[in-house]
Amino acid sequence: MATLVSPVNLLTKKEYFNQWQSATWEDYLYCADSKELEDVKLYFYNNQLLIQMSTEGIDHSSICNLFIILFYIWFSQNPEQNYTSCGGCLLENQELKMAFAPDLVLYLGDNNLKRKEGERRYLDVSKSGIPNLVGEISDTTLPNDLDKKKHLYASLQIPEYWVVDVQGRRVFCFHLDANNIYQEADFSLTLHNLPISLLNETLSLLDSQTNGSVASWFAQQIQGFNNNNS
Repeated sequence: MATLVSPVNLLTKKEYFNQWQSATWEDYLYCADSKELEDVKLYFYNNQLLIQMSTEGIDHSSICNLFIILFYIWFSQNPEQNYTSCGGCLLENQELKMAFAPDLVLYLGDNNLKRKEGERRYLDVSKSGIPNLVGEISDTTLPNDLDKKKHLYASLQIPEYWVVDVQGRRVFCFHLDANNIYQEADFSLTLHNLPISLLNETLSLLDSQTNGSVASWFAQQIQGFNNNNS
């Protein structure tokens, strides 16, 4: 683990990227508010800082966009359940001194996430409440997403966490148990018991189809699923 000598180093030394490093909350705030670091994703947990590039390859981008479409399709077929999606936003818990920027973020209900005048432009979950689901699209970050980030999200008591394995074409779904430990699950609580196996099958189709046609296939499958579970 690297040790952050000075936040200024982060503006010029890429070796500080993509690894957890010892830091203070003030170091994190410096990075979050720096215009030179606007194109990065930041995580802060247990006095450690992780900086990741926000620009990703075609596989990551295609699958991330696919899941945003899948959420839209799901909720369009379940209109009684309102939701807000804000993946990629930098979220903070200023009380616990934690920060995170998952690729997927879902809030259920009528939670209207609006920035008030004079507030930081990031979302403070100690005020807005925690998301119902967060997810990481893992192309080159799978070990980190299944380890350190999983502990971060568990400590924030986020009920459901997804890790989408880009190369393995599968979804790891975790539910938070009574001891604040994630347990792997075969279905999504947030999406009305949607089987994770259906998401895995959806991902497998990307080997031969576009993410648009795959999304259309998913829409047909969950129509039958919703009918069978109505």
